[in-house]
Amino acid sequence: MPRDALSRDQIIQSAVDLLDAEGLDGLNMRALGQRLGVAPTAVYWHVKNKDDLVTLAGDRVWTEIAPPDPEGTGWRAAATAMATDLHAMFSRHPWLVQAFGTHLFYGEGKARYDDNSLAVFEAGGFTGAAADQAAGMMFTFVLGNVLGAAATTTLTRRLTRSGRDAEEEIAGAVAAATAIAQRFPRLRARLDTAATAYDAAPAQTFETGLRVLLAGLESERDRGRMES
Repeated sequence: MPRDALSRDQIIQSAVDLLDAEGLDGLNMRALGQRLGVAPTAVYWHVKNKDDLVTLAGDRVWTEIAPPDPEGTGWRAAATAMATDLHAMFSRHPWLVQAFGTHLFYGEGKARYDDNSLAVFEAGGFTGAAADQAAGMMFTFVLGNVLGAAATTTLTRRLTRSGRDAEEEIAGAVAAATAIAQRFPRLRARLDTAATAYDAAPAQTFETGLRVLLAGLESERDRGRMES
């Protein structure tokens, strides 16, 4: 592809695809140029560096979250749908979860998500700082629920790139943790459950936790315990 036929939009979308396939460590201008069919130097006509590209790719994926409709469905249903979409987006792009610790993300996509999130809670009667708190709690709850899976994906790629058997090493760590858990009665009683897998959680943890969170926020609002 000639340099003058290459667009910034194409570069950002190809970066998202490469990040999904290879993670943060797999993104570089050479690999991206190969994916686009151009010399790596052609990419620099549109983006400054890798960090700039990660920021742009990170902002792009926020557009995958559907705008909520609190007036049509009610604020709790809208908040549930938005949180579920956010969880799915993070799950599709585990590199974004990892990149929160190394990059500053901003842009129109993220701003639109934040604005929509505030609109949902304002529709639910949360005003001022209370809306900010509610939106922040929902975001951190969702992020916390995807950390395990994102970490497993990152770990597996790192071990594989170093020539090690990721499945074997994770299984070894689980076996060692299981041996330790035998010494603790509450952990020992749960060793036969599905939650003992490396990044597992009890069934319906996300759905139940989200329902409890929203119910708790509603209760705190009704009691006047949230800042406004």
